[in-house]
Amino acid sequence: MIVLASSNKGKIKEIKKYFGENVVAFSDLIEPFEIEETGKSFKENAIIKAKAIQKKLPNHIIIADDSGISVPILGGIPGIFSARFAGENATDKDNLNKLIEELKKNNIKKTNAFYTSAISIATPYGIFTTHGFMYGDVIDEIRGDKGFGYDPMFIPQGFDKTLGELDFEIKKELSHRTKALNLAKYILDVIKV
Repeated sequence: MIVLASSNKGKIKEIKKYFGENVVAFSDLIEPFEIEETGKSFKENAIIKAKAIQKKLPNHIIIADDSGISVPILGGIPGIFSARFAGENATDKDNLNKLIEELKKNNIKKTNAFYTSAISIATPYGIFTTHGFMYGDVIDEIRGDKGFGYDPMFIPQGFDKTLGELDFEIKKELSHRTKALNLAKYILDVIKV
């Protein structure tokens, strides 16, 4: 069994679709608790989350994902603060609207951006990490209602629709998280999960 170190419903759904029934959210096994993400990178935060859950569930394989979107022309924001860009208790919609507001404030209708996913796998054999990236553009408007997070404003390279407009199967093939999970799968296969 793989335990996900996440309470983000969108991430849980996406990772469960990838690995199947062999996956449970940590909150299905123990009382949910807050994990303070004090890292300076996606990788550091993913490791922090995996270790925190591993302490409470030492006999399980733990997978943690830290991911977000970065807009280079705006200094890389929101970056590791993607989930709390509009404040500590911000919703996906709040964060999305704040990034659109930043684009508009800077008179940017469309610009390069990229998603990063860092996966940390805590095992009895140690901690392993993988990364995946998805490149494209962000726009200053919401288009589509599929996906979660910043998907309705992100147009992947080679497409003219946002992730919010694309079907799940297409998005899954392009996804930064899928790319990181593909690499994580190699590690899990080696340790025979």
